[in-house]
Amino acid sequence: MMANANIDNKQHASFFMRKYNLSKQGTRVFYRGLVWSAISNIVNMAPALILLMALVDIVRPLENGESYAIEPWKYLLAFLLTLLAVGIAQARKYRATFCDTYEESSRRRIGIAERLRVLPLSFFSKRDLADLTTVIMGDSENNEFAISHTLPQLWGMVAFIIVSAVALLICDWRMALASLWVVPVALGVVYASRSTQRKMGRAVANAKVESAESIQELIECAQDIRACNRQEIVDEHLLQKFIYVEKMQGRYELFASVALTSARSFLQLGIATTLLVGVALLVMGSLSLPMFLLFVLVATRIYDPVTEMLMNILATFAADVSNERLAAIENHPIAGGTTSFVPESFNITFKDVHFAYDEDADPVLHGVSFIARQGQTTALVGPSGSGKTTVSKLAARLWDAREGTICLDNTDVTSVDPETLLSNFSQVFQDVVLFSGTIRENIRLGKRDATDEEIEACAHAAQCDEFILRLPKGLDTELAENGATLSGGERQRISIARALLKDAPIVLLDEATASLDPESETLVQQAIATLTAGKTVLMVAHRMRTVLHADHIVVLDGGRVVEDGAPDELLKHEGMFKHLCQLQGALS
Repeated sequence: MMANANIDNKQHASFFMRKYNLSKQGTRVFYRGLVWSAISNIVNMAPALILLMALVDIVRPLENGESYAIEPWKYLLAFLLTLLAVGIAQARKYRATFCDTYEESSRRRIGIAERLRVLPLSFFSKRDLADLTTVIMGDSENNEFAISHTLPQLWGMVAFIIVSAVALLICDWRMALASLWVVPVALGVVYASRSTQRKMGRAVANAKVESAESIQELIECAQDIRACNRQEIVDEHLLQKFIYVEKMQGRYELFASVALTSARSFLQLGIATTLLVGVALLVMGSLSLPMFLLFVLVATRIYDPVTEMLMNILATFAADVSNERLAAIENHPIAGGTTSFVPESFNITFKDVHFAYDEDADPVLHGVSFIARQGQTTALVGPSGSGKTTVSKLAARLWDAREGTICLDNTDVTSVDPETLLSNFSQVFQDVVLFSGTIRENIRLGKRDATDEEIEACAHAAQCDEFILRLPKGLDTELAENGATLSGGERQRISIARALLKDAPIVLLDEATASLDPESETLVQQAIATLTAGKTVLMVAHRMRTVLHADHIVVLDGGRVVEDGAPDELLKHEGMFKHLCQLQGALS
């Protein structure tokens, strides 16, 4: 429904709103910038008109043989009024094209961040972090430059040239054609390069993404690179990426420069044709000297705005690639649903669920069906790659199933807004994510309005006291990036404290203790016991001894449920669960 509404809005939007993917407010800002750019260009012609007035006054005695007294005060007054008009027009243009458009750019960046927050995870599976970072930072900056520096001035100049062309045609259509015929030719030269420039622009964008990916890999894998003594090879690889970016950027700018230079060369012919046609008409007596001077003056002035318009057109070609990449995020369908959802129970039901991470990828789940009941711990076990983590993600609607239904309290989770649905879930994963800030602020993510007392109580319940007391500022200690100075067990306990503070009725545990030492695992298990008491628990585990006390076991193999029941019941059969327990010595 949300996606259809967006499509309808786009269909009823104005030309500029659709073309440049502007908001309604951004469109109003754009129109304001366009109008004041056009006014500014028209006002900038005033000095030339004053000069023309002076020339007419000078040549009139020569043309009519009459004496004429020049009145300097008239030109002085016109000059002062022109200065005032230029100042006002430039100030309004600056406000409309820079200040207002920067505000629109800020709103658009915030809108992109909000959009990313509600996009389905299937979108992120196709776009890596470096690519998205390049879009948010680099492409947003390119788009900001286009909206503030390029587009209003471009269309303002188009309006100015149209007005000027109409005025010149009214004055003398012959001289107008002699002066303006080069403008469509120059535009044709520039637009002929558009498709090639777009291809080259995409190549530049892809090269920048690849270099950003290499930088990201270098930072993330610095320890492994040093351990393998591969610094020189990685540095050389990164250098080649940078050289390639420079090469592609150079090719793009050279091609754009050639297109602009060729177009400007045609514009210069306009001065020659204006002079030739004007002199011929003067000789034939069908053109007055003041009119000839007017067109000569215009011909020397109008081509500068045209050249600037051509430069802005080329700049819009460069911005088109960035705008396409931004639009891919802004127009991607979101995972919508109702925001009013208050379940009476917290049973999670899978009914014949099929799933693949991509349309062209092999299915991960095949007809999965089971029920995770409220107040019980349901453990998902099986070999690696059997689909356990996928099942837990589908339960919280981090992904949507391809076929089948997943219900919470008999309500299909795909009909519920993801944020509304996730308010009922607490999650503790093996890979803990901690944010910049203090430990207290990281725990408070579970409940934004939590008091300090509530945070301290949850930290205590999550067995965090043991390491917090050793830190210089306790809960107010600033963390390094992703808690790098803490051990895995300490980071895990902060994650559990966050989940305790949220106190959601459903808890997802995905290998929460898999990488911990025995001492840390004992502490984390105690914290988990506090967290899961009386709640619906869906637990993914590889260690069989951690699931023997679960209420319900679902055994997955190859994306299918091969066993389903209580641990004691499954151990009575020679099935996969018993085999896994025997392999790990969990029954001894």
